[in-house]
Amino acid sequence: MGNLHSNHDSRRRFIRLLAATPLLPQLDLPRSWLQAALQERELIGAPSEALNVFDFEPVAKKKLPPAHWGYLATGSDDDGTLRANREGMTRYQLRMRRLVDVSKIDMSVNIFGKTYPTPIVINPVGSNKAFHPEGEIAVARASRAKGNVQVLSTVATTSVEDASAARGDPVWFQLYHRQDWNQTLQMIRRAEHAGCPAIVFTVDLLGGSNRETLERYARVDSRDCSQCHSGGAPVPGRSGRVDDRDNRRKPALAEFVPGTPIPEVGTPTWEFVQRLRDSTKMKVLIKGIVTKEDAELAMRRGIDGVFVSNHGGRAEDSGRATIECVSEVVAGVRGRGVVIVDGGFRRGTDAFKALALGATAVGIGRPYVWGLASFGQQGVETVLDILHRELQTVMKQAGTTSIAKITNEYVIDRNARS
Repeated sequence: MGNLHSNHDSRRRFIRLLAATPLLPQLDLPRSWLQAALQERELIGAPSEALNVFDFEPVAKKKLPPAHWGYLATGSDDDGTLRANREGMTRYQLRMRRLVDVSKIDMSVNIFGKTYPTPIVINPVGSNKAFHPEGEIAVARASRAKGNVQVLSTVATTSVEDASAARGDPVWFQLYHRQDWNQTLQMIRRAEHAGCPAIVFTVDLLGGSNRETLERYARVDSRDCSQCHSGGAPVPGRSGRVDDRDNRRKPALAEFVPGTPIPEVGTPTWEFVQRLRDSTKMKVLIKGIVTKEDAELAMRRGIDGVFVSNHGGRAEDSGRATIECVSEVVAGVRGRGVVIVDGGFRRGTDAFKALALGATAVGIGRPYVWGLASFGQQGVETVLDILHRELQTVMKQAGTTSIAKITNEYVIDRNARS
């Protein structure tokens, strides 16, 4: 089949060449082919050339091996929920107010007693070194430069200690549980020892995930990746579950201290959540909550916050956008914890809508990894700058001079119209 990237680039160059030839009228080509080729923008050559975060996506795709791109791009099943996350943003319109003094805008948020200059959270994405040699270190340095919360994945290719050192302040730690409570507890204690203020227990992949896009890209990746993957096939994250066959590049999973196993029975339930809550003084959040009922149960268990998340459309294929879940989760939390939402957020207006619906902050995953894969730390910083700038612009347009002033009065739900 060849390389999907090179085939696409070659086809585009060929069509552009045809479009420039005087023989074009004699070639009975579909007009849509020519329009797409002529309108497709050139790839940016530097972060400063980007107009929006989407400009980084094709650069990342061109630079990454097929299987690595597939891991980043995949959703679940036919990627329907991944698309729904983006399409859900169009459900909401904004109500703009005029003649407000917007010469000074305060974009800071207070989360667990600490003030951050932006409500944009750097969400956990595994295996950052699959996208750039510096991996999570480059992301941590960008987080340090811009002041964003950074959440480090259990399957990160950098240790929690090294990521926190690069950030200059401890990261939050995202937790995938182990079938051995002894090992889960070791990860919790390690995060505590590293100074992590919060642990984020992810629950939306407990049933695994069917990642067809990843599989398709992996099939055209003929590299021998024995240095990173057992068996040599470059297929990370195929099942959506933590793969124990080879954790050489995952410090959180490769450095357990031998001890008496405490095997789990079945998959985690709310009793496990209570045990987790009782085992640590860190703030505990649950990632993957999309209903009012589960939000209420989390609060009853003393959980400090939730991430409204479907894993960027790569967990279940529910077809429901996370932004459409925010209002009911906020109603379930009822001010008793923070609410962070992720899934398809690409614009400042997207973030504004979520904040207006009651979210405390907004998480991003793929956009900063596009930046990382394209230009390393500078790419990540630019992605964060663009989102910050866009959010600031829409705040000015709406006359909201602080994050606290972004309320549901500024958003209209198309589906609620009579």
